[in-house]
Amino acid sequence: MSITVEPKPSEHLLPTGIVQQTAFWSRVKSRLGWKAKAFKINGLSPDAEDGDGTCPDDMLIVTRKVAADASVAYVPFGPEYPPEEDSRGLFLEHISEEVRDFIPRDCIFLRFDLPWNSPYAEDPSNYDDRGCLLDPPEPAARELRMNFGTDRHALRKAPTDIMPPDTILIDLRPSEEAILARMKPKTRYNIGLAGRHGVTVSEESIESLPCWYALYAETAKRDGFFCHEYPHFSTVLAEGSGQRNSTREKAEASCPGPVCQTSTHLLMARRNGEALAGMILAVSGRKATYLYGASSSGSREHMPSYALQWAAMRLAKSCGAQSYDLFGCSPRPDPEHPLYGLYRFKSGFGGELIHRQGCWDYPLDTKAYELWCAGESTAEGFHR
Repeated sequence: MSITVEPKPSEHLLPTGIVQQTAFWSRVKSRLGWKAKAFKINGLSPDAEDGDGTCPDDMLIVTRKVAADASVAYVPFGPEYPPEEDSRGLFLEHISEEVRDFIPRDCIFLRFDLPWNSPYAEDPSNYDDRGCLLDPPEPAARELRMNFGTDRHALRKAPTDIMPPDTILIDLRPSEEAILARMKPKTRYNIGLAGRHGVTVSEESIESLPCWYALYAETAKRDGFFCHEYPHFSTVLAEGSGQRNSTREKAEASCPGPVCQTSTHLLMARRNGEALAGMILAVSGRKATYLYGASSSGSREHMPSYALQWAAMRLAKSCGAQSYDLFGCSPRPDPEHPLYGLYRFKSGFGGELIHRQGCWDYPLDTKAYELWCAGESTAEGFHR
């Protein structure tokens, strides 16, 4: 395998439907204190194309300080192109060694949040009689498989997955009537019920973000997930609002290739003016992503979340998106799984359950990496 990388301006990242690998995301992370670095990967198969018909040979890496003498590097949902399964580890090893000279010298590790389908999900023997994916092997066995054929056998399964490895994808290419017909009857009923109860969904401006954030903080406390601070969301909305400063316009005008346009949308579900649920939707190329959601603990009988998701699908479709990522659920209908409630809700919309490979680390400082892993039980520091 002959893989090399070369740096490039992050504003010149090639178009992709993966919002976390766009120039938009590099601006978001830069404003939030990360350092964004973009690279062109040389040596990929010229036949590799993503859903937008482009060869996804670019990669965005973000780095930040976690101590006075330590940094971490993170590849959010990248690299996009998956090589053959038996050479994935070698591919990641080559990239890691290639980028060492371009990331901080005190970097502890490079974390790849892989968007690739899990190899265990592609093996029919890994499913039970109901067609549900079984748990993957223990990390040691997974690491043995990933490091097959590598020189250093250094890749490690990360202690935590940052992006959701299991999700449901909705095909938006059919008509709205066909999309509704694929949903479970109860889901269609609840969408209609929300309308009969007077729930309306509208796209709102960033001035409504404080209202949405109050719902989000309530949701985070109720469901026990990590709560981002307000500037994270104001940055995501501001950067995706379509406004451009002169510096960005100049960079895009000088870009030799196509520029990926990413938009973000704040949707709110209300009844009699009261906010019941809301989301931040991202549309990048032909893909839409349910980035962040929030809902009130009360008034669930009015089914605002069902109306919200249907409105998001219709908006995404009108923006040219061909698929919608519901962004996270349990890997199977297991009531004991902490994300089972999300599975039960999201699977009703008639999409395809997919299983990604999750986060993998390439340690650059072995001792410091072991200390990091020992303290990453919550992963709050990394998410921040």
